[in-house]
Amino acid sequence: MTEIGTVIDGKYEILKEIGHGGMSTVYLAMDKRLNKQWAVKEIRKKGSGKNDEIVVNSLLAEANLMKRLDHPALPRIVDIIDNGVTIYVVMDYIEGESLDKILSEYGAQPEERVIEWAKQLCDALSYLHSQKPPIIYRDMKPANVMLKPEGNIKIIDFGIAREYKEQNLSDTTVLGTKGYAPPEQYSGQTDPRSDIFALGMTMHHLLTGIDPRSGEPYAPVRQWNPELSEGIEIIIDRCVEPAAENRYQSCSDLLYDLEHPELITKGFKKKQKRKLISFIAALSLAVVLAVTGVGLDLAATSVNNNDYDVNIATSDPEKYFAAVEIYPERTDAYEKLIEYYKTHDAANEDITKIGNTIEAHADVLDLTQPAVADLYYDMGKLYFSDYDGSFKSRAVNAQNFFAQASSAESANFDKKSIAACYDSICKFMTNQSTTTEHTLEEYNQLFEEIDSSLSTVSQASDSEANYDKISLYYVTMLLLNDQAEYMAGVGFERQRALDLMNTLNQNANGITSTLEYVNDLKDEISANYDSFIANIHAKYNEVEKRQQGGN
Repeated sequence: MTEIGTVIDGKYEILKEIGHGGMSTVYLAMDKRLNKQWAVKEIRKKGSGKNDEIVVNSLLAEANLMKRLDHPALPRIVDIIDNGVTIYVVMDYIEGESLDKILSEYGAQPEERVIEWAKQLCDALSYLHSQKPPIIYRDMKPANVMLKPEGNIKIIDFGIAREYKEQNLSDTTVLGTKGYAPPEQYSGQTDPRSDIFALGMTMHHLLTGIDPRSGEPYAPVRQWNPELSEGIEIIIDRCVEPAAENRYQSCSDLLYDLEHPELITKGFKKKQKRKLISFIAALSLAVVLAVTGVGLDLAATSVNNNDYDVNIATSDPEKYFAAVEIYPERTDAYEKLIEYYKTHDAANEDITKIGNTIEAHADVLDLTQPAVADLYYDMGKLYFSDYDGSFKSRAVNAQNFFAQASSAESANFDKKSIAACYDSICKFMTNQSTTTEHTLEEYNQLFEEIDSSLSTVSQASDSEANYDKISLYYVTMLLLNDQAEYMAGVGFERQRALDLMNTLNQNANGITSTLEYVNDLKDEISANYDSFIANIHAKYNEVEKRQQGGN
């Protein structure tokens, strides 16, 4: 074991042990350069035994698998150090409690809370399943989910996650946790639907307090707690169907039902059936045509469901637009469009088309849902980072989206304060008079708000936070560059503007990311930094010359 106080690789000082397993120990460590805490997993190489070699290789495979993942609900690997005797894996230190400890201390959890956790888990699993090849987590259970102090969750322990290879008839080893793992995990090939089963059992455990490892026969959740909704019972029962083909076929389908459980209850189905009977009765003189029409209508509904999933599974923006028209209330297709144009060259009309499409369907997009608030926030950032135009034209286009995001009533939307900062920047630009410039006090107020938001994003460590950080750095640099002349005119100190520009540039250069669109913005900042600095000097010189009566 590594002694407390040891400094690994000249950077990471071991503070205390926080967990251990058969061949690994996890420590809390302090990065002496960044003054930041990390978790360090120590993997000890023991002799040359085959079992030891298998375990070491499995732990290394876990580290290398996680190193290329980039999602807010998954821990990051930031360093792997091998000194020949011991391997150290440096990763995010996750503060909080595991859901199994919460169950142990507080018992069954409220339905609303469990649904919110399940939606976050769905999003993370959907990200894993979207990798090429897909990654199957295979060990979803409360013990492997950490609840952070701010209410978000992190999935931990990727020791048995695997890449799904369709040609494999079976896995080479039987792994997982009894009670949570689906039948096929013990006898055949696992696929994304296996994770859906385990998530269903996890939800069941969280809602009822009944541990599936106890041997207690499975019973629907409302048999344990009649106060639970019919919708959540139907959802969980479908998740844990023994036959994979009877479960939800994707996490996006499961997520949609979690967001709209009222649409799948028996009461809703009865209401729909009564409508159908009335429709047929009204057309009783044309029974054959009516039956045919109903059949076609039901078939069209099925095709719509299939078409939506097919369309968003492509890499074609036109297919994403088609998916929006099928289910405009769902956010998946809009986010696919935004993600596509973050990673591809986008013409202004492409970005404007997405923005117009969102606004056209604003009546069915529910801003009390965190996914919808995220959508408006992401669209605003897209205008600032990819729209080809002046800073003011970007602000004009982005303003409504940040205003909507900042006013969202969802308690689980964690970007509200940053969205409000962007909204202030947009309003500052779009409300600027053509005859009267902003006052020094107004500039001071705006930059105080920006400083607060910069501090907020700088403290974030999840993968998407890198895009939040570099976007806000870039927008603030654009603001400084655009407003240099007016700032000089009202007495905003030159050195303060230069220091802020320099700090933003340094912060941007310090970001390390595997995301192409983050690195594109980083490159754009580096390419423009010198011209931004030169422009600030030039504008301040011009203003000072005018104020001194020069020509």
